Amino acid sequence: MTSSQQLPRGLTSLIPTAPATTPAEKAASQLLHLREATVPVPVLAAAAELIAPQLDDPDPATRDAAGAVHAHLLAAIEDAPPGR
Repeated sequence: MTSSQQLPRGLTSLIPTAPATTPAEKAASQLLHLREATVPVPVLAAAAELIAPQLDDPDPATRDAAGAVHAHLLAAIEDAPPGR
């Protein structure tokens, strides 16, 4: 904070401010608490296709994460009840 910036006053001074987050960071934070969701199988299949290119990423951490997510998506597709 520079000397030309005024400090927050009143009620706003009690509200914590976080650094600006990207939409992806906000989504990740919200999904962190998600335990169960119901989505149509075509959405799962599309997600699996979208993440598949990351399975060959040069970064090992990205490959591992993509592999885990891809496996979960495929398992959910296989376990889906007929007609879903």
